[in-house]
Amino acid sequence: MIAATASIFRRFFEQMGDFSILAGRTMKGFFQKPWEGKIFLQGLEEIGLRTLPVVSLTAAFGGLVFGLQSYYGFHKYIGMGTEAYGGPIIAIGLVRELIPILVGLMVAGRVGSAMAAEIGTMRITEQIDALFTLGADPVRYLVTPRTAAAFFMLPCLTLFGDLIGVLSAQFYNVVLMGVNGTVYWRNTRMYLDLWDIGSGLIKAAVFGALIAIIGCWQGLDAEGGAEGVGRATTRAVVLASISILIINFFMSKFLPASL
Repeated sequence: MIAATASIFRRFFEQMGDFSILAGRTMKGFFQKPWEGKIFLQGLEEIGLRTLPVVSLTAAFGGLVFGLQSYYGFHKYIGMGTEAYGGPIIAIGLVRELIPILVGLMVAGRVGSAMAAEIGTMRITEQIDALFTLGADPVRYLVTPRTAAAFFMLPCLTLFGDLIGVLSAQFYNVVLMGVNGTVYWRNTRMYLDLWDIGSGLIKAAVFGALIAIIGCWQGLDAEGGAEGVGRATTRAVVLASISILIINFFMSKFLPASL
């Protein structure tokens, strides 16, 4: 029992060490030339443009359900006519917490898994070894541009998701439920600060880098043929999703409530 526990902890710290080394080499690659601009642009398209439909749908229904629960909460526990004062709570909850997390999870499932599968296939077919033979650094060639693309695109997707989510919540409350739209928007503008949006974008940038590094890490670590690529893809999604939820808590705890 003790030996098995020790083996689990040893494996955990080994994995954390591998991840930290890869993250350090990736960040170092940001400042080294030559820079793989083509892969970076492809990453922007894959992470940004092609993920917009998923983000739009997720943010829209996230905003609708948040607006629904807020409406019934005010209506039931505070009193009829107070539903219009839920606008700031809905907006702040969406832009600071819900939308960054939902966007991160969607990108982890769609893009993080694709990165792990693509690089894992390259690993299995010895294309990574070919890069070494040609004198190229696989981390700088494969990981750095993907991480940079995710780092820049996740905040953009989150900002778009914020807009969709807030408008969807407003649609439910004002249009469907007949809440006073003037009071709703006046209170939302009064209490929603730019820092609320900014803190969500900071989280999204961190999530983007995390998703890309984890996906590439699992791809580079793949072994065992097609089955190994499948395991790497699954691990990439699970690890990225859990990491997003854990890191979101600590960032919410330590980021200031206002500037």
